[in-house]
Amino acid sequence: MKLPRTFYRERDALVGARELIGKGLFTSIDGVRTAGIITETEAYLGVHDRASHASGGRRTARNEVMYAAGGVAYVYLCYGIHHLFNVVVMEKDEPQAVLIRAIHPLDGKGTMLARRGSKTLTTGGPGTLTQALGIRTDHNGEDLTGQRIWLEDIGVKVTKQDLIVGPRVGVDYAGEDALLPYRFRIAPSQLLR
Repeated sequence: MKLPRTFYRERDALVGARELIGKGLFTSIDGVRTAGIITETEAYLGVHDRASHASGGRRTARNEVMYAAGGVAYVYLCYGIHHLFNVVVMEKDEPQAVLIRAIHPLDGKGTMLARRGSKTLTTGGPGTLTQALGIRTDHNGEDLTGQRIWLEDIGVKVTKQDLIVGPRVGVDYAGEDALLPYRFRIAPSQLLR
């Protein structure tokens, strides 16, 4: 069952980042379905978070979709190479998002391998998971209750004790905000017990 639009609009990024662990991330790109269980996320809390693209109320062509009402994809290029997929949360003009950093593959593993051009299926990084799932910057602004990219509650239960919580990756420029415990992870073995 797809997550309803209210799921995205009634949670800030910190709550959303915790609650998205264990949810299914599905794509239907070029007529091929792929899916994985979300195993790692990071929260970006908007204008007051110096690690956020919307820090200080910054509004650009790149981050404009962060200002949309929750339930859309924010996909941007990192280092001009990696397509990074974020879930926009909160109401319109409250620019918060959750970066999906890793998944445990479920469906379409052969397609994921082909997209990755690899014999080993790696989806343990935000750039590798988007490549495996076929998500690109063309999907920026995509409705997450639609037919191409969506999230589902697949019945995986994650307890607070199962989560590994720590600082985000690669945001040293954010000063003290780089140390905030806004990264959430779980080992796939914990999910599949």
